[in-house]
Amino acid sequence: MFFLIPVIGLLGEVAWSELPGILSSPVVVDALWLSLLSSIAATILAAAVGVPLAWLLARVDFPGRSLLRGLVLLPLVLPPVVGGAALLFALGRRGVVGGPLHDLTGLVLPFSLWGVVIAATFVSMPFLVITVEGALEGLDNRYEWAGATLGAGRWTVLRRVTLPLIAPSLGAGLVLTWARALGEFGATITFAGNLQGRTQTLPLAVFVALESDRATAVALSLVMVLVSLAVLIVLRNRWLRSL
Repeated sequence: MFFLIPVIGLLGEVAWSELPGILSSPVVVDALWLSLLSSIAATILAAAVGVPLAWLLARVDFPGRSLLRGLVLLPLVLPPVVGGAALLFALGRRGVVGGPLHDLTGLVLPFSLWGVVIAATFVSMPFLVITVEGALEGLDNRYEWAGATLGAGRWTVLRRVTLPLIAPSLGAGLVLTWARALGEFGATITFAGNLQGRTQTLPLAVFVALESDRATAVALSLVMVLVSLAVLIVLRNRWLRSL
């Protein structure tokens, strides 16, 4: 009941007759498109960085591995606003990295679409890393040794043996990463701002609508709840059983 009552309360506030018109309004369409684009881009970026990082943490023993794992998983427990502030101080126009980057290329990451993607990647990639790392640690490496014995190189073993064996966990990690990126709020508003059509994602649109348009806020909240619930149900039935 503790988890069900808030959902019931939300459903009771939905203006069902106005729902199609609300969801087709320019503000909602812009926020939805931006959320889909940034969350997919964040998932791709997280996969490109997170999968090799998970492999490193699971398979290589090196000094400082525990510290590196702690840094990678820090966004799981760090308040998103603090994460956004840290990104701003590091990648902002006068930041440690952002300043030289701007001087060399003229690129400004905050308050841009790239800022939204970076903020979403920062808070969502740990879900992929921890899922893939756990799968790699629990994998029976006799199959990999068998492939190497038969003459397969490291890349072939990774591509033809390791990745197929951890595919369920990798798929679950990617979907969880996407869902977390889709729902990101704190780091995004701190690092990328809340500009309609430019950086305003669905959660940010809900925040703004709560102050001026209750019906739109409820409709957007309903969309987020349905998407999140669908992701969890699909993962539970297809992938989470294998973790």
